[in-house]
Amino acid sequence: MSQHPDPLQARIDDYWTGRAPSYDAYQQRPERRDLDRQAWGRVWSGVLPSAPVEVLDVGTGSGHVACLLAELGHRVTGIDLAGGMLDLAREHAAELADPPRILVGDAVAPPFPPASYDAVVGRYVMWTLRDPATAVARWVELLRPGGVVAMVDSTWFTDGLGALYGDRPDAALPLAEARSIEATADVLRAAGLVDVAVVPLEEVLELDRAHGVAPGHDVQLQYLVTGTRR
Repeated sequence: MSQHPDPLQARIDDYWTGRAPSYDAYQQRPERRDLDRQAWGRVWSGVLPSAPVEVLDVGTGSGHVACLLAELGHRVTGIDLAGGMLDLAREHAAELADPPRILVGDAVAPPFPPASYDAVVGRYVMWTLRDPATAVARWVELLRPGGVVAMVDSTWFTDGLGALYGDRPDAALPLAEARSIEATADVLRAAGLVDVAVVPLEEVLELDRAHGVAPGHDVQLQYLVTGTRR
C-alpha cells in the first residue's frame, strides 16, 4: 500500500501497482517490442539534445522510456511512486550495460537540486498528475538553461474519468478529462516555458492500429508536447 500523505495520490499509486504486470506484459510483446523501440527512439531523439545529457523521466512506470533513453546514450533517472511499477523498471534496467537509475519519487515534487537536468520527459503522465501546474513549475526549476520538457499524452477521458481512481474532488486531476491537448500545452506555457509545440505522433497511431493497445486503453492519436527553458 502506498504511504503517500495525499489520499488521492495513494490511490493512484496502488492502482498502478495493481496494473503493473499486465501493463508491462503488453509493452514486452515480441511482435511489437522492436517496432516500438524504433518508433519511440525517433520520437525522443527528435526532441532531446544529442546524447549524452542528464534526463529525468517522471512517472517512469515500468521503465519503458528510461531504459530506451539509456540505450540511446543518455544518463537517465526514472522516478515513480507505484511500487509494482518500480519493481519492473528495476528488472528491465538491470538488463542494460548502462542502466538508468530507478528511484522512488513524486512527479509533482521530484527530490533533486535545481538545474540538475537537461531534459524532463514523461509518457502518459500529465493526465494523471494531481497538480500539473505545480509539477511543471518544479520541472522548470530542475532544468538547466536551454533544457527541454517533453511530455507524451493524449485526451484519454473526454467522456469522463468515471471511478478509475475512486471518489475524488471535482478539481482533482485537472487534465484527466481535458477535451484538447492544448490544455496540456497551456500548462507548459504558464510555467514559463517557451517555444511550446504540439506534435501529433502519427507513426505511433499506426502501430496501435496494427497491433492494438494495452488493456484498458483505446486506440487514439497521441501527442508530443514540448517546451524550452529560457
